[in-house]
Amino acid sequence: MSPQFASRMDGVHPSFIREILKVTADPAIISFAGGLPNPALFPVEEMAEAAATVLREQGRTALQYSTTEGDPELRSLIAKRYAEKKGFTVDPEDILITTGSQQCLDMIGKVLIERGAAVAIERPGYLGAIQAFSFFGPDWRTVELVDDGPVLEDLARVLRDRPRFFYAVPNFQNPLGVTYSAEKRQAVAELLAGSGVIFVEDDPYGEL
Repeated sequence: MSPQFASRMDGVHPSFIREILKVTADPAIISFAGGLPNPALFPVEEMAEAAATVLREQGRTALQYSTTEGDPELRSLIAKRYAEKKGFTVDPEDILITTGSQQCLDMIGKVLIERGAAVAIERPGYLGAIQAFSFFGPDWRTVELVDDGPVLEDLARVLRDRPRFFYAVPNFQNPLGVTYSAEKRQAVAELLAGSGVIFVEDDPYGEL
């Protein structure tokens, strides 16, 4: 007997990223498609030492259930890092720890996207975000990218449709590798501020 899945699963497609990563199981192939880091650069010894220190000094606390927002001390350290590295103040209460970027994107979709609502994204956009947001049935509005960032006329036109948010990867954009220029960043900020549209910045590579 076949299981009766919820109707919302009718429009769900196989994961783009999963299909891309399948080829990495073949040792004869070196794939650049998945963005996999060089495992030789993984800080294995440092991670092992950090884990051992935590278990030795705070093991019972670390292994216990905690608040769903994330460990308060970790959130405070992240807020401090934002102040030191990026120069702006973030309240630890406004920081939410997730298991990874895909969980975060899924949560953004759940909170902000109504079925049929406009959502703005770069063209081409990050496949992981497209997959996460598509589950909630957005009406896509795309903004073309050139060498130094988005086409501003494109962005201004899209923002007039009052999308729920504009999702972008300004540093080493995936998949194009484009990095927004300082001038484009300022212009994008001004357009967004004038429109009142939320900006969802995905910045996994900003400190590279």
